[in-house]
Amino acid sequence: MKLDELVQKLQYVNILNDQTNPVISSIEMDSREVQEGSLFICIKGYTVDGHEFINQAISNGATAIVAERTVNASVPVILVNDTKRAMAILSNYFYEHPTKKLSLIGITGTNGKTTVTHLIEKVLNDAGERTGLIGTMYTKIGDQTYETKNTTPESLTLQKTFKQMVDQQVNTAIMEVSSHALHLGRVRGCDFNIAVFTNLTPDHLDYHQTMEAYKYAKGLLFSQLGNTYDQTSKKIAILNDDDEASVEYKKMTAAQVVTYGINETSDVRAKNIKMTAGGTSFTLSTMAGETEIELKLIGKFSVYNALAAAAACLAHGIDLNDIKQSLESVEGVSGRFETVEAGQQFTVIVDYAHTADSLENVLTTIKELAKGKIYCVIGCGGDRDRTKRPIMAQIAVKYANKAIFTADNPRSEQPEMILKDMEAGIESDNFVSIIDRKEAIEHAISLAEADDVVLIAGKGHETYQVIGKEVIDFDDRQVARGIIEERMQ
Repeated sequence: MKLDELVQKLQYVNILNDQTNPVISSIEMDSREVQEGSLFICIKGYTVDGHEFINQAISNGATAIVAERTVNASVPVILVNDTKRAMAILSNYFYEHPTKKLSLIGITGTNGKTTVTHLIEKVLNDAGERTGLIGTMYTKIGDQTYETKNTTPESLTLQKTFKQMVDQQVNTAIMEVSSHALHLGRVRGCDFNIAVFTNLTPDHLDYHQTMEAYKYAKGLLFSQLGNTYDQTSKKIAILNDDDEASVEYKKMTAAQVVTYGINETSDVRAKNIKMTAGGTSFTLSTMAGETEIELKLIGKFSVYNALAAAAACLAHGIDLNDIKQSLESVEGVSGRFETVEAGQQFTVIVDYAHTADSLENVLTTIKELAKGKIYCVIGCGGDRDRTKRPIMAQIAVKYANKAIFTADNPRSEQPEMILKDMEAGIESDNFVSIIDRKEAIEHAISLAEADDVVLIAGKGHETYQVIGKEVIDFDDRQVARGIIEERMQ
């Protein structure tokens, strides 16, 4: 594609060094990824400014630059006010509007995004659809998985990925959509068909500052479904009827709304909920009829996740009986209420719970089922929302017989200071602080006897610890299994 064809998609740009009209073979925002014929877009991030890497990009083969300020370059420079917005527009056009060729389902909310995306993926795969998935754990195209850095990647990466999906005959893409991504414009150019809201509880307040701002950021997904009613491409908002934020989201969207929940007014509703150590059962009542569901997943939060997935799949056109069969066959999602089995007489559960609400959900579920004592290993990430640290600690000591506070990706912060934040305001003495995460897990397991439950919360599927600038291999599941096996020798 010629540069002038691409640049025509932008309004009011100034082109410097416009002696040539090069062919653009790719678009890049990382100078290290630039090849011969690339258009390099300078993105100013929190720690790195792409404008500083223009010479490197040109030496690697960049034939044109998109920048926000005048720069010295031997190739054409397209000056724009906002390179991030320009990147979304240019990449969407360059990769041929890929989401218009897919059915795109986006899931946003504080908790449950990963589980809901995987439940939807399971239902659609069982129904014969070839799917793509973008989320916290990985990106997946068909059966191939790829590493992902952010829950929701930048717009350029998204459009490239969606183009790959189209080229590999994917029918439907399911993606987690974070509040950061919505606020920073990463999903601009994504043509969503179905948008799902799980819940809203305090998180990321270091970034959003207030709950109102956080709620607004999530709501952008629903407002961006559009303002028209095209019957060839229906837009549907799936909202949690039991979360008060849905009241605002109904106002923010012009799309058709389908609600789910346990309230009698919900379009998709769970009735007669029964929970055991082996799973959760309920009557699924929908606009397409009723059916009995026997989930292998445990907890009320699992019911909400199943309802969200069922509502989205019904809106997508999947038969209710097919949804039932798929949901009932799901064994679990990696790092979400995942048990570690090594022949022990007590239960060890690893869960991604890293917000106050998700931790309370998991612990209340365990409280209902546990026959013995509960031990909770919990930490809070460094360089992240400090306000939730004492709240999470208080929840841990409230529901557990003993809480063990420890490190959880301290990043540039001193773990001791994070633990001090967690300890602040706790009046009970049923906790201990152990900085080393392995030692903390070891301590919890050493206390456990028959019928007790050890919850290792916060990291779930993650296989690393971020300490300072180092990324160290660390998997709670493997560590716990090794400790249990050593204890049983």
